[in-house]
Amino acid sequence: MKVTTTVLETRQLVRQWKKEGKSIGLVPTMGFLHEGHASLIARARKENDIVVVSDFVNPTQFGPNEDLEAYPRDFERDSALCESLGADLIFHPEPEEMYHDPCAFVSIDTLSETLCGKTRPIHFKGVCTVVSKLFHIAAPDRAYFGQKDAQQLAIIKKMVLDLNFDVEVVGCPIVREEDGLAKSSRNTYLSAEERKAALCLSKAVKKGQELIQAGCSAEDVLAPMRAIIEAEPLSKIDYVSMVDALTMQPVEKVEKDVLVAMAVYIGKTRLIDNFSYEV
Repeated sequence: MKVTTTVLETRQLVRQWKKEGKSIGLVPTMGFLHEGHASLIARARKENDIVVVSDFVNPTQFGPNEDLEAYPRDFERDSALCESLGADLIFHPEPEEMYHDPCAFVSIDTLSETLCGKTRPIHFKGVCTVVSKLFHIAAPDRAYFGQKDAQQLAIIKKMVLDLNFDVEVVGCPIVREEDGLAKSSRNTYLSAEERKAALCLSKAVKKGQELIQAGCSAEDVLAPMRAIIEAEPLSKIDYVSMVDALTMQPVEKVEKDVLVAMAVYIGKTRLIDNFSYEV
């Protein structure tokens, strides 16, 4: 397995693989890899000749007073996991390599204005910019993203469609702990008490899935979910919402495919979870 830190070296390797007719799967990550990331790498390994994993904590998607400096990092551990899963390359640049006093960014309207975009207004501009750069650098045939970041996945699919990127975006299922908590690099922030309290998210997801399958309206699904979370003293709701799966706009009735998503603070840690429902 190779490790590169520069755009030039990465592009040189990619061009050689392309000349050899090999397909490339890209798994963009911010490092501190867990079983959710591992599932993306394993899927990419099955479907491509070459697997490239980017390991880069992207500063442009963090707003003021967010956890950029505290975000967990362990590149040695990440490298061992990638190698064990058969990745061919880790692209691990410094911020200065990716951003040279930038003036050009990629942003998306409408889809970025709800859910996480409402309280993190610069977040998806940073996500779209870095993913666009990674698509240009790694030239993947397929790129793999987790469905836990469902709004991000929808935004990237729309960006690829609108900007004519020649890449297939593959969404992969949420990976959960045995007790239901969605895998997240930020779970490491939680104390033992907070870790237990965080189960209110997956409990709310389970309740919401039961209610939506019973034909309930949006508010009749969301209200009991909010009640489950609010019953946990360590929790603070950012949002619990139902939106159209394509446009990310709020809905009142389940007439099309929908996404039910939440962001909840457990102590100081912001966690997200969701489920989709297809009509």
